[in-house]
Amino acid sequence: MRFDHDVNHHDLLGAAIRNNASWCAAVCRSHGFPGVLTARLWWNPHHDLELYPQAITLTPDVSASEVAAGHRPAAVKDSFARLDLGPYGLSVLFEAEWIAHTTPALPPLSSDLRWDRVTDAGGLDRWESAWAPGGRGRGPLFRPELLADARCAVLAGHRDGRLVAGVIAYSADGVVGISNLFGTGLPAESLWAGALHAAGRLAPGRPIVGYESGTDLAAAEQAGCRPLGALRVWTA
Repeated sequence: MRFDHDVNHHDLLGAAIRNNASWCAAVCRSHGFPGVLTARLWWNPHHDLELYPQAITLTPDVSASEVAAGHRPAAVKDSFARLDLGPYGLSVLFEAEWIAHTTPALPPLSSDLRWDRVTDAGGLDRWESAWAPGGRGRGPLFRPELLADARCAVLAGHRDGRLVAGVIAYSADGVVGISNLFGTGLPAESLWAGALHAAGRLAPGRPIVGYESGTDLAAAEQAGCRPLGALRVWTA
């Protein structure tokens, strides 16, 4: 699947959501929890990974009772911000906006920041340490198995030989999804420009998608991304 630059808004939103579900599935699979993907939901009720949901809605007509059926998930990504999961013991953790960059023109690139793909376990450890200084207390979240997935690119931004920025790009469902963007001592415009250029090189011509909120959303829009629709994450 490929999109032109005037892609239908609904189709692009759907692709962004499915790409995110594919990425979540890849992370869980690397920990031994493959999950189940249907046309309506992504399910993975048995994993307990920090930052990753146990269910993701893929269509806007999924009901709260459908999400809560069977093994009730402890974290849900309500991809269309339409559900009320309060009666099932969940509360809203945060709200965000799906975004997409679809134009050929990218923001000006900072010349002193070099972006490279992480290719080995040692590099992945250094990347995660820069992403989460001090660790997250439960061992590495991003395992070397991800590096064997051709769709996954862990990208590191270096300045003067130091790892100062990073982003993960996942190519699936006709788009390139970006997540886990971070930067140390970088202006937001330089960080976003570098991330978009680095991700764009992986699959030229494909839309770059993701989701952001707050000041990060404002920075994404300043870099040329446009909003697609709201999402909510619910947790127990």
